[in-house]
Amino acid sequence: MQSFRTELENPIVEQDIIDLERKIRAFREGKIHDEKFRSLRLARGVYGQRQPGVQMVRIKLPFGKVTFKQLLKIADIADEYGSGNLHLTTRQDIQIHYVSLDRTPQLWAELEQDDITLREACGNTVRNVTSSPTSGIDPLEPFDVSPYAQATFEYFLRNPICQEMGRKFKMSFSSSDADTAFSYIHDLGFIPKLKENGERGFKVLLGGGLGAQPLLASPVEDFLPEDQLIPYIEAIIRVFDRHGERNNRNKARLKYLIQKIGLDEVLRLAEEEHKALKVKTYQINRDTVPQPQLPEDITHSDVEIANPFRYEQWLATNVFEQKQSGFYGVYIKVPVGDIPTATARKLVAAIKPYVGDEIRITQNQGLLLKYVRKDALPALYAGLHNLDLAAPGFDSLADVTTCPGTDTCNLGISNSMTMAKVLEDVIYNEYEDFIYNREIKIKISGCMNSCGQHGLAHIGFHGSSLKAGTKVLPSVQVMLGGGTVGNGEGRAAERVIKVPSKRAIDVLRAVLDDYKTLSTEEETFHAYYDRQGKDYFYRLLKPLADLTTLTDDEFVDWGHQETYVSAIGVGECAGVIIDLVATLLFESEEKLGWANGAYIKGLWADAIFHSYNTMVSAAKALLLDKGVNSSTQTGVIKEFDNNYVATGELALNGTFNDLVLQINKNEPSEEFATVYKQQATDFLEAVKAKREAVLQS
Repeated sequence: MQSFRTELENPIVEQDIIDLERKIRAFREGKIHDEKFRSLRLARGVYGQRQPGVQMVRIKLPFGKVTFKQLLKIADIADEYGSGNLHLTTRQDIQIHYVSLDRTPQLWAELEQDDITLREACGNTVRNVTSSPTSGIDPLEPFDVSPYAQATFEYFLRNPICQEMGRKFKMSFSSSDADTAFSYIHDLGFIPKLKENGERGFKVLLGGGLGAQPLLASPVEDFLPEDQLIPYIEAIIRVFDRHGERNNRNKARLKYLIQKIGLDEVLRLAEEEHKALKVKTYQINRDTVPQPQLPEDITHSDVEIANPFRYEQWLATNVFEQKQSGFYGVYIKVPVGDIPTATARKLVAAIKPYVGDEIRITQNQGLLLKYVRKDALPALYAGLHNLDLAAPGFDSLADVTTCPGTDTCNLGISNSMTMAKVLEDVIYNEYEDFIYNREIKIKISGCMNSCGQHGLAHIGFHGSSLKAGTKVLPSVQVMLGGGTVGNGEGRAAERVIKVPSKRAIDVLRAVLDDYKTLSTEEETFHAYYDRQGKDYFYRLLKPLADLTTLTDDEFVDWGHQETYVSAIGVGECAGVIIDLVATLLFESEEKLGWANGAYIKGLWADAIFHSYNTMVSAAKALLLDKGVNSSTQTGVIKEFDNNYVATGELALNGTFNDLVLQINKNEPSEEFATVYKQQATDFLEAVKAKREAVLQS
């Protein structure tokens, strides 16, 4: 690797990128363990692909907002460093694939020149903060939630309390009770509320999540005042960080901590953290998200529409009146969320005369254009039509959400991208009336982990496999009955039956034909599903699960020509042998260095938190010397007292519990930061001396 240089003006960002380059170099030299390096690069948006030797880079775009200039920069980056394709995600990010690990620091530096970050787009961090794409123009919204999503993003980016959690943490802001940002599947979901006196606040949902075991969030606050938003989030994250599972990734989300100790206990622990919070109140700058530059108000020449009927369909399904009089929002349906870079550039050129300079990425992998004048709609449609981006039916049954599946993902079991295209073709060709149906959603994931959000679909599929004799074939688990109810209520889809992947088309036809025939007038899909019941659909679809009628084609996955082979979790890099105790002690010293750095800058709360982590990390190192591997920070504290303090092997003035947990019993003042940091320094020295004595014995 060549030495890396950056010309960025922001010294914090510059140091981040230089650190990534140094970590990559140390990893190449075998100085960092594979697992540790994985967590380091994931927290910087660099994710291993299914294909060995290349990475997926996830670009973190708060609430999906991107300007023309930023989109063009991302397209240039994808051409220079990746495969020339932009993939839109369900968390309103953009992903670039096939990137060399060694080139990621330079890629990041170039993005930051246009205020675009990779930081904490992956890993055990606060992931991208999402919002309803319509926020700011939604006719139903009490107020624009964009500034609140932006403030949340800014406050927790690089915040010490959420850099090394047990698992990821996800938040969303819906624009109205319609809950189009899916509050009920997030660790924290927020729905705006407005009191009669004009006071702003949020309904709060806590502890939701999809994955292999979907759990719906619980309402915990009917009205959280806006100035309490940031302190509330911080308290919850602190509890999750300290008490959450760290060894078993499958049980490490907040929803499992709530299952384990109870919702009331989590809320009680959050209240205990109040004294330690960096801020007790936090005023949101309502003007922090600038309004986009509007298109010029000019007279547009008449445009000849080649297919007037298709244009009318597009107007009915992809266009809506904004709350700003005289302006319209326009949705773009992006097939499987993929935009080639050449198309992205042509798209910006085509829309620039007619729309505001702000695009929003939507949760169903599309785009939202804003501030379109009515007389510009025909010209805008013509421009989109020339790029094959004017398909009607946005967010309808014909707009299928999907993750990349086996195309690039390590965890993919079967193909999802081609299947999505095939199912959309079925809708357009056989069930065209359903392009007007925005209630029923189809969502597909390549595995059970729900990146394609199959767990909240009315009709969902996730990748799996089946065995037929000695052969294995690609299959899908059929999920039915999920979706949004509103105001924080949602439904998790139920597993109904598993069928060969190539029969997903027949599943769709069977369900839609039955719904058209047997649903009552104006009956929603949810009501129809509940009336019929899960067993009814199992019996309806059971003939499609019959493996005695398999054809050779059904052993070949969608989009492939070769016979299916199940392959999960392709290795990213070779492992190395290291001393885990020594590594943890090195990390403890690094964290103490961060504490000292924060202290010098007068960041008392940050210095205190880094001091806390120094002590926990050092204690965990010594516990490993005795073969004790606790799965939570609270467990580390308890076991250290049992194994070292109570036995007299390491003398403290009191218990380790009392020493460490001073953090939530004191205000984050300079005085406490000074004392606590010194205690962390002394403790680390005692631990290192104990470790040295063990090695010498």
